[in-house]
Amino acid sequence: MLIRRVALTTSLHHYHLRFFSNSAAAAVLPDPEPEFPKPDPKYDETIHAIARAKSGKNIAAKERKAGRVPSIVFEQEDGQHGGNKRLVSVQANQIRKLVNHLGRSHFLSRLFDLEVRPDFDSVEVVEKVRVLPRKVHLEAGSDAPLNVTFIRAPSSALLKVDVPLVFRGEDVSPGLKKGSYLNIIKRTVKYLCPADVIPPYIDVDLSELDVGQKLVMGDLKVHPALKLVQPKDHPVVKIMGARVSDQKKAK
Repeated sequence: MLIRRVALTTSLHHYHLRFFSNSAAAAVLPDPEPEFPKPDPKYDETIHAIARAKSGKNIAAKERKAGRVPSIVFEQEDGQHGGNKRLVSVQANQIRKLVNHLGRSHFLSRLFDLEVRPDFDSVEVVEKVRVLPRKVHLEAGSDAPLNVTFIRAPSSALLKVDVPLVFRGEDVSPGLKKGSYLNIIKRTVKYLCPADVIPPYIDVDLSELDVGQKLVMGDLKVHPALKLVQPKDHPVVKIMGARVSDQKKAK
């Protein structure tokens, strides 16, 4: 009888410890880190370039005629200004393909490896550097790339980036379901970003927005290392009342 009591007490004590341990572990577990958008590896591509010795209108025209885009690679300086300029030319077909596939704003918020070679058929690499496209000028009408500015993006760099916004949840937004319309005020927002965590875009959740409600820049959920360059209270999007034309149709 004594043996059975000892065994039962030991078993209950062991169960109590296990129950307490599991509860304690659950209490101290940190919240899972939120998932932020990451660049789609499908568009990972090395941009090919050749060195260019001279600049000027005539040189640029000759480059474009030969299917090349006159470009510049700058050194990163305080997030925006360039220095240590290097003249290069890139392939027009490659830049056009990337801009068409990604969209202009997404192209300008994505990092690429850039390889400089003596010529495009050469296997010799003069320089390989990670870059962020800073500007791309497209010809009106044809959207052919006229020139591209790149800025070097080592891991230590802090870069000002206009990050594109992607709007989600329109189909379940209470305000939009009532017949109101979406007034998109900003399509990109500027952040100071460490080069290694530049987001390809920012998700904007509209699923809980009702008529008259809005989201401001400070409401956007981004990686904690990103620093907003613009005022937090600047509006991004608002659910507006029904259009006057829609109201007349309803009568």
